[in-house]
Amino acid sequence: MTEQELIKACNNGERHAQELLYRRYSAKLYGVCLRYASNREEAEDFLQEGFIKIYNNLYKYQPTGSFSAWMHRLMVNVALEKIRQNQKRKNQLSLDDLIYDPEDSDDIFSDFGARTIIEMVQKLPEGYRIVFNLYVVEGYSHKEIGEMLEITESTSKSQLSRAKATLRKLLEKVV
Repeated sequence: MTEQELIKACNNGERHAQELLYRRYSAKLYGVCLRYASNREEAEDFLQEGFIKIYNNLYKYQPTGSFSAWMHRLMVNVALEKIRQNQKRKNQLSLDDLIYDPEDSDDIFSDFGARTIIEMVQKLPEGYRIVFNLYVVEGYSHKEIGEMLEITESTSKSQLSRAKATLRKLLEKVV
């Protein structure tokens, strides 16, 4: 079944097509969820919520862009939304309460495998983890991150710097 046929069948409510869509894309999208989650169970929750959103919004997909990228973007948005909801419940410090620390190095991860890095990223505090993923993995600018998370650009930079410093310390323990 082609991608377009699969989308059409899903839009028609065909259960087998929805299952096929899930089987075809869930592993890749689970990897996206793992980067934002603090553990595997949370990543599974993100994935489930994300697929519900994909199924409910599939009719909005325009074939002018990549279907995989469209789902990826939805999954990131679901993860961020769920994290925001959890933050409100926990009544945590605002990301804006933290200050910028300019100490920075981009090549600290080159000697480690993806699995090790994902495990270490999951150990980061939530604010660090979100900014790290949006900047390093997704490629957003600090300005865009600030707008998405409703924080200042300097807070985004601070969170990234602190995330890298924390990861550096965690990775040094592995070596």
